[in-house]
Amino acid sequence: MSESGARLAPIAVVGTGTMGRGIAQLCAAAGYRTRLCDVDMATAEGAVEGIASSLQRRVAKAKLSAAERQATLDRLMACDDLTVAVAEVGIAIESVPERLDLKLQVLTKVRDAAPPDAILASNTSGLSITELGRRLDAGSRILGTHFFNPPPAMPLLELVRGMHTAKATIERGLALAAELGKTPIVVNDSPGFATSRLGLAIGAEAIRMLEAGVASVQDIDRAMELGYRHPMGPLKLGDLVGLDVRLAILEHLYREVGDQFRPPTLLRQMVRAGWLGKKTGRGFYRWTDEGPVPTDPRS
Repeated sequence: MSESGARLAPIAVVGTGTMGRGIAQLCAAAGYRTRLCDVDMATAEGAVEGIASSLQRRVAKAKLSAAERQATLDRLMACDDLTVAVAEVGIAIESVPERLDLKLQVLTKVRDAAPPDAILASNTSGLSITELGRRLDAGSRILGTHFFNPPPAMPLLELVRGMHTAKATIERGLALAAELGKTPIVVNDSPGFATSRLGLAIGAEAIRMLEAGVASVQDIDRAMELGYRHPMGPLKLGDLVGLDVRLAILEHLYREVGDQFRPPTLLRQMVRAGWLGKKTGRGFYRWTDEGPVPTDPRS
């Protein structure tokens, strides 16, 4: 835990999905008083309970002490009142689904209730930070904070600079990355930023290769894991991220960048079938209690 982090203004994380929970856990573990907010208190409290269970598993594996677990939980507060959640914060991190209208709705409420110098951060993997800032009329304070799943474990934090983002906002983002123990990169606002654009290009091509019968799910993933030292193959990664999320980002990149990001037909069919990856138990793999089992979604 960082002692300097404990003295800083609290952080609000708005959204209790997989990423919101992970970001909240990360911030609390780094020493920040962290408010995890959802419109439903039971959902917010359930998210905190999920974090408690995750931390307990780390204790059981001797990766965390019981005292550290309790200290992290003591800094976490579930909240269903956004006004309360963002009061006195230094940064509010929105982590709701990848819909521009929804993010704008949440960030507008945050802007109106948070201190006037608070950073308005959006955990997005591809939406325009410049447009968010313009439509919020708060462009100097807007910052893209693209965390990776799972946030407590992944070392990278992609900071996205909109066209109106102030230099001081970027500097505060870099300071936050240091407090959280992350290695930051700073990219200018562009469709897909750096990481999503590169990752989606590989992921989409892997799906097209499967469609064309070039190789099996397992062998396509092994090609990248063993041949290029990727920690996880692109098809398994897609299952973990969520194939519906992958499709939404590809649709955005297709509109903004061009034909190389046209979503593969197989991906569209899988999303229509409800085969969204790990969260539904089936995608390019079948996700069992014993672990993922590669499958062929075409058969």
